[in-house]
Amino acid sequence: MKRLRIAPIAASLFLLLGSTVHARAQNPEAEASAMGVLDAFMSAFNAREVDAFEATLNFPHYRIAGGKVSVLDKAGTRPDLFARFTSATPGWDHSAWARRNVVHSGPSKVHIDTRFVRYRADGSILSEFDSLYIVTLQDGGWGIKARSSFAP
Repeated sequence: MKRLRIAPIAASLFLLLGSTVHARAQNPEAEASAMGVLDAFMSAFNAREVDAFEATLNFPHYRIAGGKVSVLDKAGTRPDLFARFTSATPGWDHSAWARRNVVHSGPSKVHIDTRFVRYRADGSILSEFDSLYIVTLQDGGWGIKARSSFAP
């Protein structure tokens, strides 16, 4: 008898959950803009160009990594960014995206599950890290608002 009462409840929950699991908000225009920002971000990073790198960010910008939250309030606050990074990452030559999958997207925000690879000059892999990037439309421009990484 208990089984008969639980069955309709379980069926209702299954239908409700099933319909929400596949109801990912999609916005192809926002996704294309966000991917363009990630392309520019990686290019600027590899070129070690602070101004171009900061142009891919929306401020304040948040980075969660190595057990810390870093906040960049505005552009120009870290002119030594690449000098600090290269000294802390011996052997690094360049990085590349290994994975970029949109998790959610809407007209003004895109969540992207990523994996990036750091390479040595000879093309061998130095390290790989999974990350979540949040790209937003802010003041008329797309930029990375936050990133959470398992990198140090």
